[in-house]
Amino acid sequence: MSDTILQLFRPGMVRYEPFDEVYPERKEPTEEGWLDRAGTALAGAVARRLRARPSRVRGIVQRVAVFTEKVAALDQGGMRQRARELAAELRRHGLRDDLVAHTFALVREAAGRTLGMRHFDVQLIGGWVLLNGMVGEMETGQGKTLTATLPACAAALAGRAVHVITVNDYLVERDLALMKPVYDALGISSAAVTAEMDHEARQQAYACDIVYCTNKTVVFDYLRDRIVLGSRSHALHLKLERLYGDNTRARKLLLRGLSFAIVDEADSVLADEARTPLIISAEVRDGQDAQLARQAIEIARHMQEGSDFRVLRGERRIEVEEAGYQRAIDLSKPFGGAWLLSLRREELVVQALTALHLFVRDEQYLVRDGKIQVIDEFTGRVMADRSWGQGLHQLIEVKEGCEITSRKEPLARISYQRFFRRYQHLSGMTGTGREVAGELGAIYGLAVVPIPPGNPSKRLVHPDRVFATEAERWDCVVATIAEQHAKRVPVLVGTRSVAASELLSRMLDARGLPHQVLNAKQDAEEAAIVARAGEPGRITIATNMAGRGTDIKLTPEARALGGLFVILAERHEAGRIDRQIAGRCARQGDPGQVQAILSMEDAVLAPYRGGLLEFALKRLAPAGAARAERLRARFIRYAQLRTENSQSRIRRNLLKADQQMGNILSFSGRPE
Repeated sequence: MSDTILQLFRPGMVRYEPFDEVYPERKEPTEEGWLDRAGTALAGAVARRLRARPSRVRGIVQRVAVFTEKVAALDQGGMRQRARELAAELRRHGLRDDLVAHTFALVREAAGRTLGMRHFDVQLIGGWVLLNGMVGEMETGQGKTLTATLPACAAALAGRAVHVITVNDYLVERDLALMKPVYDALGISSAAVTAEMDHEARQQAYACDIVYCTNKTVVFDYLRDRIVLGSRSHALHLKLERLYGDNTRARKLLLRGLSFAIVDEADSVLADEARTPLIISAEVRDGQDAQLARQAIEIARHMQEGSDFRVLRGERRIEVEEAGYQRAIDLSKPFGGAWLLSLRREELVVQALTALHLFVRDEQYLVRDGKIQVIDEFTGRVMADRSWGQGLHQLIEVKEGCEITSRKEPLARISYQRFFRRYQHLSGMTGTGREVAGELGAIYGLAVVPIPPGNPSKRLVHPDRVFATEAERWDCVVATIAEQHAKRVPVLVGTRSVAASELLSRMLDARGLPHQVLNAKQDAEEAAIVARAGEPGRITIATNMAGRGTDIKLTPEARALGGLFVILAERHEAGRIDRQIAGRCARQGDPGQVQAILSMEDAVLAPYRGGLLEFALKRLAPAGAARAERLRARFIRYAQLRTENSQSRIRRNLLKADQQMGNILSFSGRPE
């Protein structure tokens, strides 16, 4: 039976499966059978009933209260001594409820003394949910950063290497700096791992009890370890090698295994970013690559959409017609070489058409300092060290007139799904998890548990405004901003792309409205810009989740004016991202307002234009503007749901493909 299911039947105490002391991680079956897949899916569905019963959830608050007075009487030395005593008990008996409660009380007391912040009851509940291997859905502003210290300290004292994983290096360094006094007070070592650190510095950081890092950093460091270990990674091999001195593979490893992970922004990391496999590559010097890329773009530019190929934007792929393939044959005759091979020719043509028609500047990538830099479509951030494979990156460089870089050959690869399933204990936090609860359950065996907010929400959500054209939508957005700005209400506008944010910026300049733009081109400044977005009269334009994780604090004047006014200028592919942007206002009981201003020309509708449903909406428009607007809003939501389901299927298919690739590489003796 699935290991995940077996864990669910031990609700009184969390224990771990036996682990390899050299490099602990959960071993995946070589090939999952139907029972394994069904077991993982069932685990996600039943975990809440077995482990998150209301009586048990409320019980953690009561149990912590029992120990509160005892730890409050301790001095600094006494707190460290108590932490050492709890560590011995936790390593002997596991994460037993009474020991966990005692630990939580100690952590809360340490936070109160060092930070001036004590964990609220909802944060104790959140910490208990994380410690029991679930995803806690906490409203924005409920203090997820402080909540994570509870399970992190409990697991660290129990002897587990803890990874607190978030989405960018800024949050890694900020969160560790904020919480390190708590860890120091209890004698728990902690460190951050960031992109610019060298191998030795990373080793020293990963040797600490609690490590803050990004999802990308820890996955690539794991892949580097897999390259070092190769096909002979059994614990016995590593132990025997130690008999021969210090110059062994075990001494070169970065991580101490995959024992305990707390994933912040879990929906973004475990779902949104899981569409792309992570690959460590080496440059391949081939003088023909640049010439082939130029020739492919030249041929693709002579092909006609409609007669030679179709752009399926909803599926993000190109479909070449028979006439298109014949045209490619005719156009490539002068080139010879690889163009004489039919499979290679068709692959080059499809990739070149993809580069021209599906990858748009300032949406999927930027051109900065003469180089192509990939934009993460879900976070809106620049991924400077990421590139596309299979020659696509080089084709886009030709398209934009940039210097052509060398093609890269994979040395090791893994998907986020397979990587995070290898943690012995996985948990997460997010403000928007319920939409992907089924996927998190099916793939990771994680239940999503809503954590009640400490303060009731005062967010006012206005009905959607939906216009026929983009021009009408942008006119309404500018008019709404001007109206709120005249009242000195702070405004935050969420856009879907860099191009949209810059268009709106130009329109505001024309109206003489001062504003700040926060998009992938200003990623280094995002925290400072977002932090000031709650000041009276301030206008901020932000792409997607730019600035996510940074609090927008309201001044007393802004609070009296009704709080931050958030405008959603376009629906995203995932409704959760819309909720994340809306969640920037009305945090921690503050007032706030949200208004979606959309158009029927938005990108989320591109795959569904021209269908019967849109035709019916146009026919019903004369029945009344208000009714037509409601129908359009429903149509946009329908399109968004269809896109969400499509993206979920893509992620599940990626997991299957990655498992098959892993089996092939394992059979060949190569590292993943």
